[in-house]
Amino acid sequence: MYLNEALYTEFLNNREILWLGIDFTKAKFTRNSFPFSQDDIRKLMNEWNLAIISDQKKYDIRLSFRKPIMSYDLSLVSKLNKSLKINNLIRNKINLGDIQTSESICQYVRSLDLPTQHRFSLIFLVEALDGESKTGTVWVVVAETQTHEPALCERFIKAPSGFGTKNYWVRIFYNVLFDIRTYAFCRWENLVKG
Repeated sequence: MYLNEALYTEFLNNREILWLGIDFTKAKFTRNSFPFSQDDIRKLMNEWNLAIISDQKKYDIRLSFRKPIMSYDLSLVSKLNKSLKINNLIRNKINLGDIQTSESICQYVRSLDLPTQHRFSLIFLVEALDGESKTGTVWVVVAETQTHEPALCERFIKAPSGFGTKNYWVRIFYNVLFDIRTYAFCRWENLVKG
């Protein structure tokens, strides 16, 4: 986990947040869970991103992050996800301990050209969707949009559930937001307030 206490304190005092979407550029997928064509997997990525916008009551970012004003701008993640070579993401087996670190994720976010509608943005970076262990690993990053500096970066490992590939894996994002709403946000707040 990475926490820039000064910047995160400013984020707490800010009323707005910009949702950038779910970025799959760092993701790995197990082959047995995604035996689909590149076009089908790309379609799933779009559907998972759209699910969060289309069902805001279920995927309540405002409530999870205590922000009354929220905007959406999926242009960055749409561009990044569209440029992926899907075959490079598919693995027979994933070792969740060997993929990303908070330092590598923060460095990646610093390199992005973040939209600047609000001062702070939120992005989910998928690390792995692993059918073997039945887990999804997602990095949650809050970044200052002008400097691209992360205020917060934390890895969540959640279990999927449901029927059909789309619903089964999208449950991970619901579980991440639920965890933030019920536990993580208070923990982050307490860390900066001492």
